[in-house]
Amino acid sequence: MSKYAVVTGAGSGVGRAAALALLADGWTVALAGRRADALAETVGLAGNAAPNALAVPTDVGDPNAVNALFAQLKASWGRLDFLFNNAGGNVPAGPIEDLKYEDWARVVQVNLTGSFLCAQAAFRMMKEQAPQGGRIVNNGSISAHVPRPDSVAYTSTKHAITGLTKTLALDGRKYDIVSGQIDIGNAATPMTARMAKGVKQSTGEMKVEPTFDVTHVGNSILMMANLPLDANVQFLTITASKMPWIARG
Repeated sequence: MSKYAVVTGAGSGVGRAAALALLADGWTVALAGRRADALAETVGLAGNAAPNALAVPTDVGDPNAVNALFAQLKASWGRLDFLFNNAGGNVPAGPIEDLKYEDWARVVQVNLTGSFLCAQAAFRMMKEQAPQGGRIVNNGSISAHVPRPDSVAYTSTKHAITGLTKTLALDGRKYDIVSGQIDIGNAATPMTARMAKGVKQSTGEMKVEPTFDVTHVGNSILMMANLPLDANVQFLTITASKMPWIARG
């Protein structure tokens, strides 16, 4: 029996790693992201599994785009088993007093509202299908636990993702819709490339931080996705072993 998944932010980094892991395991996967060329590149990396990949350029912060994505999947597949809510963005680090409203609003729209919109659409689909149920995993990040300096917008949205995860888990219980969260620290992606040059610490000093292969994140997502619906990883934290997040703050 085919298994159907959606991965947002699938054009690079964590989303690409998750999509490729699912495809390699035999899943049919919709790759959502803003850049069609990046999605096409992910499909190309899937090798023999590429025919099971469906690239759908989507801005998750746009309700109409999200509705169109899930309407297309309902028409094409008729069901959805797994959503990895991964798409996100950030703005350059800076003092809270200097953060422009427009930058705050953009991060909230993508990271929080985008995750809500996709979760809502997936929830509806999973509730209505037969057999009922499915799984939603949100990308919380280490910033769902503790902040980096000068990161109020990103950190606030990632703390909010934890609330979304818990609420989905509670409200989905009677429909066999389960929800979990993966919190990732310093996976080697384009977003973490700057760490090779040093990252600001709580003391104000700059330090190089270790990273780890993002493939391990993809494998972790696959493990969560493949669990039966009567079992759940509620929160999974995966980090570079020597990153200083335990000592952050």
